[in-house]
Amino acid sequence: MALIFKRSGYIPKRIIIILLCILACIICYSDRSNMSIAIIYMAKEFNWSHNTQGLVSSSFYFGYITTQIIGGALTDKFGGKRILGIAFATRTLFTLLTPIAARINIYCLILCRICLGIGEGPVYPCFLSLTSKWFPPEERTRAVTAVNVSNLIGMAIAMPISNLLGSSQFGWESIFLVFAVIGFIWSIIWHFYGGSDPRDYSEISKEELDWILKSKSTICSDDNFDHYQSGSREYSTIDDEENDLLIQTDQISSRPLYIRKIPWKFILSRREVWAIMLGHFFNSWGYFILLNWLPIFYYEYFDTDINRVGYYTALPYISYGIVGYMGSCICDYAIHQLNFHVLTVRRTANIIGTLGITISILFITYLAKTSFETSLIMTIGFALYSFVISSLCVSQMDIAPKYAGLIFALGNTCAMVQAFFGVALTGWILEVTNNNWSVIWWLCSLFYILETIFFVSWAGGEVIID
Repeated sequence: MALIFKRSGYIPKRIIIILLCILACIICYSDRSNMSIAIIYMAKEFNWSHNTQGLVSSSFYFGYITTQIIGGALTDKFGGKRILGIAFATRTLFTLLTPIAARINIYCLILCRICLGIGEGPVYPCFLSLTSKWFPPEERTRAVTAVNVSNLIGMAIAMPISNLLGSSQFGWESIFLVFAVIGFIWSIIWHFYGGSDPRDYSEISKEELDWILKSKSTICSDDNFDHYQSGSREYSTIDDEENDLLIQTDQISSRPLYIRKIPWKFILSRREVWAIMLGHFFNSWGYFILLNWLPIFYYEYFDTDINRVGYYTALPYISYGIVGYMGSCICDYAIHQLNFHVLTVRRTANIIGTLGITISILFITYLAKTSFETSLIMTIGFALYSFVISSLCVSQMDIAPKYAGLIFALGNTCAMVQAFFGVALTGWILEVTNNNWSVIWWLCSLFYILETIFFVSWAGGEVIID
């Protein structure tokens, strides 16, 4: 990233924003991964079946899905600082209440997890909206990837820590208490240092603001348009009352980036948007099953020591984070230095990622004999899988930077449908197949292949609306 230090000791404000987003993502994903460890202790204490474990794990996504679209719309309309702050406060409260709810009964626990999901729903759309406003095009892939790989860092950190806390004298309840306190501290920092838009940030330097706005204004210029080809160079027509939302190729916008009206009909009519929605839909099946059930797979299938499950599970996510950021740098370099078309880079990254994880899943189905072998294979698979971030997770900023939060929310909503049903259905499949894990991994592989087909066929690489 082009860092600007015109004044002695000046730290670029977009770097502060992205670091806070990264920390927020680490904390949020700890909520999902710490439950995958805590539920092993809880299932032993409360004698839960696979069906019950699946319902508890999936209940989070039932709440998460309800605030994706509305969270993305509110973020794009009112700015990310306020919405992200409210979402995080809600997340912190219900993380703290999780042990209390579990002690009351299973229904209170499920309700608490649903409320936690409702609180976290707007968080990712906020990240995408903030990134599209704070970062120029040549830095966006790396910025988005930095946020996305941080969720894996969160998992890699949370799983071993959850193991340590769960096995300590404080028990599994301490897992949720510790992460709730961390979330509260982040909320205070965000209140003072967060910002929705660089135009509204009082302490930003003129040089940095000019750099962000100047770089954005050239995204649709004739000189740069060749990098953003996906077919037709012309914009599609939308209704007259929405005409003011279209950007012309010779127009440089200086108005604030908050939107007045969302052109739903136009957005939902574009195949590029459906590529993102269906891509998230099919990708999320395997992603969330691995997140929620891989620790249980280690514990039950290989009879792994419960105190080591978190470490075996964390290794793949560490590789995901490291290689994911390296991959984003490669993709940015290919687009802006080697002059590859955006669409070519996005498609290639997607194919590398989905084929890598698919082959790895099939390997653990038929070749892995120990926990260590499985962890090694999945570490390689997740390293390749991280390239999906530089395709599927960035595409909305290629086609509609101003509506990035909303379009990501649409895709993430589709993802949460799979997360809710897939995680719950996995528990049922294990019950009726007498713990036949190969069925689970074959289903994951099938959905990854479908994700590649739809994304590669329909994805776009040019700005279609702004």
